[in-house]
Amino acid sequence: MKNKKLLLFLLALLTAFVLAACTANEDAGEPDDADAGETEEGEGQEGEAAGEKVLRVNNGVEPTSLDPSIGFDQVSWDPLNNLMEGLTRLDQEHVAGPGVAESWDISEDGLTYTFHLREDANWSNGDPVVAEDFVYAWKYMLDPANASSAAFLAYFIEGAEAFNTGEGSADDVNITAVDEKTLEVVLEAPTGFFLDVLTNPAFFPVNHKVAEENPDWHAEADSFVANGPFQLESWEHDSEMVFAKNPEYWDADAVNLDKIHFAMVNDTNTQYQMFETGELDTATIPPEMSDELIDGDNVFIGDYGGLEFFRFNTTEEPFQNKNIRKAFAYAINRDDIATYVVKNGVEPAYGFVSPGFTTPDGGDFRDENGNLVEFDPETAKELLEQGMEEEGYSELPSIVLSYNTSDTNKAVAESIQNMLNENLGVEVTLENQEWNVFAEAQQNLELQLSRSSFINDYSDPVNFLESFITDSYMNRTGWSNEEYDALIEKGKTETDEEQRYEYLYEAERLLAEEMVAMPIRYYNTVVLEADHVEGILRHPVGYFDLKYADVTE
Repeated sequence: MKNKKLLLFLLALLTAFVLAACTANEDAGEPDDADAGETEEGEGQEGEAAGEKVLRVNNGVEPTSLDPSIGFDQVSWDPLNNLMEGLTRLDQEHVAGPGVAESWDISEDGLTYTFHLREDANWSNGDPVVAEDFVYAWKYMLDPANASSAAFLAYFIEGAEAFNTGEGSADDVNITAVDEKTLEVVLEAPTGFFLDVLTNPAFFPVNHKVAEENPDWHAEADSFVANGPFQLESWEHDSEMVFAKNPEYWDADAVNLDKIHFAMVNDTNTQYQMFETGELDTATIPPEMSDELIDGDNVFIGDYGGLEFFRFNTTEEPFQNKNIRKAFAYAINRDDIATYVVKNGVEPAYGFVSPGFTTPDGGDFRDENGNLVEFDPETAKELLEQGMEEEGYSELPSIVLSYNTSDTNKAVAESIQNMLNENLGVEVTLENQEWNVFAEAQQNLELQLSRSSFINDYSDPVNFLESFITDSYMNRTGWSNEEYDALIEKGKTETDEEQRYEYLYEAERLLAEEMVAMPIRYYNTVVLEADHVEGILRHPVGYFDLKYADVTE
């Protein structure tokens, strides 16, 4: 990993997803003439006051939602993590530290957490942040009527799953506002990584008084209330958001920037040109320019917890057969895809859990569990022959590989198409769809073989693995396995960390043996940053943080 400057997250990820990603915006921004110096009345670029510290970044597309319970994707998380703050916040060492909660107590049995909120934690409208704001927000997330994709993250809390699945009520969720500044949370079982879970934007508070008066408080700048380092000054939908420093934030003295401009440019080459002309302070490297730019002084390459993979729909032929699924997986040369297609220093994925998760003995989960799938064309042919014999196929049913629209996704899909043809003699038809259509079809099991990506919601390897338990919103394969479900449950609740990791290793090996998903490559952070920018905090697992960012002369 190159430790040059700490830069923004690889914006190319914004066109992909995992859990519930973004709606692609094909409108590319054009350079304007406002960078020609100061205008009348001492104002600078785009009406900014002279001397203001302004950072210009790219969000790629419009956030799915700035409702913390609904915007469950990277294009919503990054803005939300700078507008709002939860009980805990990832610190500069990437550890869950104090946020709105200045301290907490944990009971001896590990079940009861008592959080003490800061007296000076306020909303941007001046209201105090109170314990009831968390109770309201979390029960809103769990209310089945709101269909929050993030709700499963709260299942660690006693009564949460029952309420979310319609088998219990809101009163059963064991979270209590003891008083205005004290919140008590009782868990179903001891969960050693619970403080990490709470850093996810899904657990951010909501000003309950504002939300009760206006359920759409999060939809426009003039009604949005923030409790984080910045507040939402303006929002031109599908074009730009402007954040301003939040004077009501409890740690406002630590915030250097006056404003942040979030562009929405979903074209890698356009945003790079905007970086070159000074309209953006950070940018993604276009894949075709990787060899030229990747070793530059203003490039950061770092780990990022995430995986690009393809889901097999086990309810559709021919992927009801395990050996056919494995044949496809063994026919893919991941190293070539990483090196020659995606580029930018990404690593091929020979397992599901990405590198960077430290084991109890100080190792790395990925190293400990090793390679679980290889590029082996001969084995692939044998598996395909075996699977076809098991199903009585003289030839395979037609295969359609679906992906959500983006240049990189298209290039990866074409590579897989060629490899399956070359190594297995299988003809594959490609189909691309815009994100909203694609995501719904995948969720409804209407796609046969489809692209996916996963960005970790919190810093524990169980997070990815739990996606494939029975009936998980994230499963999207039609696969169900009782043994796997039991391993994941133990991987969440076992208090002996070494034993817990053994359950997780076994679960990942079982997932590879069944091969309901085909790993392709791990994500990383690769970003260009202008020389005058410093202090952007990018967590290997988490959301980019501009609280300490600064721009210099």
